[in-house]
Amino acid sequence: MKCPKCESVRTKVIDSRPIEENKVIRRRRECEDCKGRFTTYERIENISIMVIKKDKVRESFDINKLKRGIIRSCEKRPVSLEKIESIAQEIENELNKNMIKEIDSKKIGDLVMERLKELDEVAYVRFASVYREFKDVDTFFDELEKMLIEKKKQDKV
Repeated sequence: MKCPKCESVRTKVIDSRPIEENKVIRRRRECEDCKGRFTTYERIENISIMVIKKDKVRESFDINKLKRGIIRSCEKRPVSLEKIESIAQEIENELNKNMIKEIDSKKIGDLVMERLKELDEVAYVRFASVYREFKDVDTFFDELEKMLIEKKKQDKV
């Protein structure tokens, strides 16, 4: 590591500690030539995830865009912003953990719907109606009917 003061490459680590839930290592270093001290951070380089849209256009994964979509579904619902951010972060972490470089927007939508279904049924239906592009009331009703059947099965267990 090059010293920012004298640009010497003769530096040593004098302290090292994990931060940000053990995802980053903070290192205090000292230059052996000028005795200057500085801090460096080491973190895993996440690969850039490309999202393949319905029209086959590719764009970079944007967690803020994901959060906006979830927020829209949860408007006027008892869902905290903290929970919405947690869902978005869980999805991004899952994609990074699985080292996914490209993913269909449909699969991201499925991941969101899985989580919303457990969290808030109204938010789930709102998200599904946009995501699955319900064409008419019958399509909307079919989705509600599936939910009711599934809920009755769970109530029997």
